[in-house]
Amino acid sequence: MTVVIGFEGSANKIGIGIIRDGEVLSNPRRTYITPPGHGFMPSDTARHHRAVILTVLKEALEQAGLKPADIDCVAYTKGPGMGAPLVTVALVARTVAQLWGKPLLGVNHCIGHVEMGRLITQANNPTVLYVSGGNTQVIAYSERRYRIFGETIDIAVGNCLDRFARVIKISNDPSPGYNIEQMAKKGSQYVELPYTVKGMDVSFSGILSYIEETLFSMLVEITERAMAHCGSQEVLIVGGVGCNLRLQEMMGVMCKERGAKLFATDERFCIDNGAMIAQAGWEMFRSGQVTELEDSWITQRYRTDEVEVTWRD
Repeated sequence: MTVVIGFEGSANKIGIGIIRDGEVLSNPRRTYITPPGHGFMPSDTARHHRAVILTVLKEALEQAGLKPADIDCVAYTKGPGMGAPLVTVALVARTVAQLWGKPLLGVNHCIGHVEMGRLITQANNPTVLYVSGGNTQVIAYSERRYRIFGETIDIAVGNCLDRFARVIKISNDPSPGYNIEQMAKKGSQYVELPYTVKGMDVSFSGILSYIEETLFSMLVEITERAMAHCGSQEVLIVGGVGCNLRLQEMMGVMCKERGAKLFATDERFCIDNGAMIAQAGWEMFRSGQVTELEDSWITQRYRTDEVEVTWRD
């Protein structure tokens, strides 16, 4: 049996999860929440993470019923993400790895979402729609890489929703996107707004002119194009925005029309969490990867397709 602990803190969530051979043993998390109309600054977010990370670590071990000696590898988010929060979590992960005498492994945040989604849903080889506050990508696996078939050419869909929420001062608790979703459920009239799909890419730069229905229609369109290109009959939605039930519903309609299957997870695993880093770390560690201490830096820019996927055929 292989046990991996994962540290995630690339944005306003700080989470630590433990995975043992595909089983989630623990996955506690904290969220830095700001007042309505405000975003979260990197320095303030890092300060929040520093204040709670040891408490979350204790919870993760206690919930899993494990001791440091039971851990085989320490995984942490190398990037992409916000610089100050990434550094905070990486420092703790490096320290823990040295204190416990365990190998260290830097994980791509996006790969963490994909591998967690594959584990929880048991999707085989899906076309992946990865939608979050910092990323919007349509991904498919080919020849030891997660290839990006389409992406945003400006801001991510989650960032778009967050900025819209700030302008009209929607609460950030539990998240702007969730509160927008609840308000949208009460709507009864569709207002036609700019719809910008450019080949396989999308543009959300007119952020204050967009709402859910238009944003999600664009995402469904480019996902369907990637499916056609890959001959895929599965779609997996990952990332924080992937919790949105309307997005899942719209994607489900498209999949049904194509005779395809839709896979998605709930807020436990689609929102940033430590278990997803642990799961990706588990896959990487089992395939022989480790990160030497001198190479355990972080990077704010770390594309999904930069990672060699040594654990898949």
